[in-house]
Amino acid sequence: MDFDKEVDARGLNCPLPILRAKKALAEMQAGQVLHVLATDPGSVKDFAAFARQTGNELVAHNELPDNAYDFFLRRK
Repeated sequence: MDFDKEVDARGLNCPLPILRAKKALAEMQAGQVLHVLATDPGSVKDFAAFARQTGNELVAHNELPDNAYDFFLRRK
């Protein structure tokens, strides 16, 4: 998937992946897509809740083979 910006939050525990994503989204234009890489298993629920609470769209998320996750968020 195409994206405009990437945040590598691998190795960070909650709430740091969300905080890094929030900061990156604040610097982006409406409609742009942020790609986040994370290893915290709780990040799956965290990013779904974050998208609901902020109005940003969680376009997709995947579990990667190296016990990591990636998330694609579209800026509202």
